[in-house]
Amino acid sequence: MSQERLQKILSQAGIASRRASEQLMLDGRVTVNGTTMRELGTKADPGRDDIRVDGRRVKLPERHRYILLNKPPGYVTTRSDPHKRPTVIDLIAGVHDYVYPVGRLDFDTAGLLILTNDGELAARLTHPRHGIARVYEARVLGVPDTHDIARLAKGILIEGRRTQPANVNVLHARSDDALLEITVREGRNRQVRHMCEAIGHPVSSLRRVAIGPIRDPKLPLGRWRELGDAEVARLQTAAAKTTSPNFELGTQKETRQRAAAVPATTGTAAGSHQPTGLPKKQRSPSRTQTSRGPRSGASRTMKLAAVEPHARDPRKKKRKF
Repeated sequence: MSQERLQKILSQAGIASRRASEQLMLDGRVTVNGTTMRELGTKADPGRDDIRVDGRRVKLPERHRYILLNKPPGYVTTRSDPHKRPTVIDLIAGVHDYVYPVGRLDFDTAGLLILTNDGELAARLTHPRHGIARVYEARVLGVPDTHDIARLAKGILIEGRRTQPANVNVLHARSDDALLEITVREGRNRQVRHMCEAIGHPVSSLRRVAIGPIRDPKLPLGRWRELGDAEVARLQTAAAKTTSPNFELGTQKETRQRAAAVPATTGTAAGSHQPTGLPKKQRSPSRTQTSRGPRSGASRTMKLAAVEPHARDPRKKKRKF
């Protein structure tokens, strides 16, 4: 095999995403032929070199597995749980390849979940930049009105960050509850539940019915199946698209910035005009400043002009600072 970047090899082996793999390298947890590799961009040949993470040999999977599971409530979306709760791996006992869940479903949430050993595809499916749609059916207490639905669709402020716009439809409503179809394109923790709580209609039951182009209403709860070639191709096509330009996929650049970051100091870096990491209020003022009048409250612009001492009007009193 030809040489590849280490972070790509680790991602393809299902160890971690590329960004997380770069952090493993920076932490000194990756070795190649017995030598610790911390430099990002280092290449290796997975077919010839001895690549290890925390002392464990890394091998690329002989074949990729793509499993669709209809997860029931009461299972943790992880490979192992320190509290010994049932995990989604317990539901695919017949699968002997090393696969892991793509994204998460809450302990109390049911629905479709993909498990794979294709690290490259898993990273793309979970990265917000690609905007992979996740469709949920949420039964909520009470019946949201049009204002509540508009708030969900526009975005809800959760823990200081507003959620991205969502598609929301009322499938049916009764006197005391309603069934909503909510489509989100980011994977924040318990996002749908928090969104519904924010409008005063908490979720009583939640089920994921679609991941991108993948749906299967006939798959029984607690059962799994292999994705077909056509389904995998549709997933790969969806994951290749970029729909959210606010998120960078260039994780190498981000990780290099984290690796090179140093605590902000009061001094000025060489070649720069201002200390890095300072809020705007502490930076040098521009040539124009805005101040507020003492009575009217209206803003007025005051130009800063350098006035020589001899040019000042002698009739004006000298200000005391």
